[in-house]
Amino acid sequence: MSVADIVKTMHSKFNAGAAAGLDLVFQFNIEDGENHYLVVKDGTCDVQQGDNPDANVTLIMDTETLKGITSGETDGMQAFMAGKLRAEGDMMLAMKLGELFPA
Repeated sequence: MSVADIVKTMHSKFNAGAAAGLDLVFQFNIEDGENHYLVVKDGTCDVQQGDNPDANVTLIMDTETLKGITSGETDGMQAFMAGKLRAEGDMMLAMKLGELFPA
């Protein structure tokens, strides 16, 4: 499964209700794949390939970790504690991903 496929899966699980009134950019830097970013704005979600210099939080991981977190097999906090996931920027926003994209 490619990074693009995983990100599309996230998009399909998007919880618009949890995104009401938000205007955020989540950057995903994938160490062994392509970078993507999610723009969550006013209850909508847009996925783009590449880098967004205005990201509120950047999550750095490998493809396997991203796949595990999006499928629900891997807990994001456990991945973070194990060093498989790093975050730069607003850490509290990283926690919000679970609400926006329930597994």
